[in-house]
Amino acid sequence: MAVNGTKVAIGFIVAGVLMVLLGTLMCFVVPLIIDDQVVKNTVIDPKNELTYTMWKDIPVPFFMSVYFFNVLNPAEILKGEKPMVEQRGPYVYRKHCQKDNITFHPNDTVSYLEYRQYYFEPSMSVGNESDVVTIPNMLVLGAAVMLENLPYVVRLFISATFKSFKEGPFLTKTVGELMWGYDSELVDFLNQYVPGMLPSTGKFGLFTEFNNSNTGLFTVFTGKDNIRKVHEVDSWNGLTELTYWRTPQANMINGTAGQMWPPFMTKESTLPFYSPDACRSMELVYQRPGEMLGIPLYRYVAPKTLFANGTDYAPNEGFCPCRQSGLLNVSTCRHNSPVFISHPHFFNADPVLLDYVQGLHPSEEQHGLFIDIHPQTGVPLNVSIRLQLNLYMKKVSGITETGKISEVVMPMIWFEESGYIDGPILDTFRTNLVVLPAAMECIQYTLIGLGLATILIAALVYHRVKVKLPHRIHSSMSSCGLTACSMLYLFMLCPARMEEKQQERVH
Repeated sequence: MAVNGTKVAIGFIVAGVLMVLLGTLMCFVVPLIIDDQVVKNTVIDPKNELTYTMWKDIPVPFFMSVYFFNVLNPAEILKGEKPMVEQRGPYVYRKHCQKDNITFHPNDTVSYLEYRQYYFEPSMSVGNESDVVTIPNMLVLGAAVMLENLPYVVRLFISATFKSFKEGPFLTKTVGELMWGYDSELVDFLNQYVPGMLPSTGKFGLFTEFNNSNTGLFTVFTGKDNIRKVHEVDSWNGLTELTYWRTPQANMINGTAGQMWPPFMTKESTLPFYSPDACRSMELVYQRPGEMLGIPLYRYVAPKTLFANGTDYAPNEGFCPCRQSGLLNVSTCRHNSPVFISHPHFFNADPVLLDYVQGLHPSEEQHGLFIDIHPQTGVPLNVSIRLQLNLYMKKVSGITETGKISEVVMPMIWFEESGYIDGPILDTFRTNLVVLPAAMECIQYTLIGLGLATILIAALVYHRVKVKLPHRIHSSMSSCGLTACSMLYLFMLCPARMEEKQQERVH
């Protein structure tokens, strides 16, 4: 029985050692397997049916929420008084994106056109597209600034042209007209006699060129050769650098197309991307870790230097001519129109801009932009990109429509493009990247713990068996020894007694 107990204890010790080794091996192997699967599923490849379909036709619902700055005192503004505005909205549009003309190239890149369409969502909006708002007339006040250096006589002629087409300094139109275009005799005249001056050849609206359009021909790396370059832009419309800006650094096309980033991000990683709408590359920086329904994430935000002027942040000198910090001059890529981009309500901008306009109340929660990224895959989980469109306006002599307008950067609208992973996609994401790895981690540590416990218990049993065995052997040997001595005594004694008996008989 003692021998069997020893064998059983040794068997359990061996089993425990094997469990510890298996659990330890899983600690190293499982992360490698998961990373390998991440790499395989991140590469842009039609063979990855699920991920390729998601990349081609983004299934995540995206929305564009538009807020108008309704002008309350247009007549007073023309007299030189400070503008007063009230925010109206949001007017929410569902955004649908679809990639087309997808072409793979031998150098591990793929090119595509991404088309976008917008559909009004009344249930999510505060108001309807039939709501009427008043905003500055870009055709008049924008053109006035663009043409202020022309001879005075020409400016008088331009002013007369505005009057003949009944174009005033402010527009009072419906939201739908301002968004997607309205009929304008002046627009028709300019398109006929000055073709190319305006971005649109039909109706004129703030988002006319956005709807049913594409963002340009992107060529990005598939990641097949180097996963660290997946989604990175190789060229845009055949260009590897821009021509809008004053320095090579400002003209660089950096990062991705702004939808996904390479996997295996760290807190030192940044989110660079190229935005055709902003006419430049931008870069977000890490702010803090977080969690979304159990999925770990990193939040990235715009640094305060994103729209800083060249005086406050020297690398931005290439985006000048600049005004106050917080304004990006995009006139060079917007037909020289005096248009500026900023954060909504001039958030993170020079405070003096708030002094020029009444009715603005910036806050990070409502007006800061952010992207929440799953760092292991580079997939955005929650996105909110917020930008504001502003018009620089001033009095221009000879163009009477400008009246006595004080020099001001006037907010017109701001919009938020947002989306987050939800539904079956989120469930699949959480299962594959959270639940399964957590289960595997639990199994590996359970194996290690169970193995160590088995080894400890088996070792104790083995020790007890080994301790009892010598005692039993000693007891048996004592008994056997006593019997043997007795037999030896009798064996030695008996012949002596027999010999004595024999001698007695003789005598």
